[in-house]
Amino acid sequence: MGRRNRADGWAGGDHRRRSPARRAANALLLAFVAVALAPVAAHAALYKWVDDKGVVHYTDQVPPEAVNKGNVQLSPQGVPIRKVDPAIAPEQRKARETARQQEDAARRETAKQQEETTRRDRALLDSYTTESDIDLAKSRALRTIQAALDSAQGYSAQLAKRRAALTEKKPAAAGQPGSADLEREVSVIDAEIARQRDVIVQKNKQLIAVAARYDGDKERWQALKGTPQAANGAPAAGSAPAPAPVAAPPSTK
Repeated sequence: MGRRNRADGWAGGDHRRRSPARRAANALLLAFVAVALAPVAAHAALYKWVDDKGVVHYTDQVPPEAVNKGNVQLSPQGVPIRKVDPAIAPEQRKARETARQQEDAARRETAKQQEETTRRDRALLDSYTTESDIDLAKSRALRTIQAALDSAQGYSAQLAKRRAALTEKKPAAAGQPGSADLEREVSVIDAEIARQRDVIVQKNKQLIAVAARYDGDKERWQALKGTPQAANGAPAAGSAPAPAPVAAPPSTK
């Protein structure tokens, strides 16, 4: 009995001596499990979404019927961390894409215009050193157009005289072999007079347009240079006024 008691005592003593080690192992195991489960708890998601009746729901998953309605993902502390917008219809998506393309096109056009303005301003400053340079260029351009206009007017006057002379011959040439040639020549002259009339109209328009262009260049040059314009928009001294438009010859018809 004594041996058994001693044996039992030894056995009991061994058990008591091993208990702290087992407790440490159990604690270590629990700590490992807690660490392993910590990311799961930390990443647990909560979703906020609204149903068709306007009721707000908070669930750990978005139900299939609410996937396209949009939702807000919340952290375990209730802080929004991600927002999913509701799905849009194909028509709305197409309208948004069209609007975006139009905005992009408008921005590109604005940038293009600004680039063109910058280029023209640079060319304007490089082309003219003083206002007198602009006035001189304007005068030369107008003289060139005026010369073409004068030429068209002179030619038209010659054609008109020739036609008048042929018209006087018509009665005497009636029934004669050369009467047909006379009629053809009159027809050719009439066509040429009409063409010269168009040239005169065109040159008059060019006179006005070129004068306006040089006036605009001068005004822009003054703005870029910071030069004050003439009072009340009057042309500066030495500037060439635009010639008055010349009337086209009357129709021969």
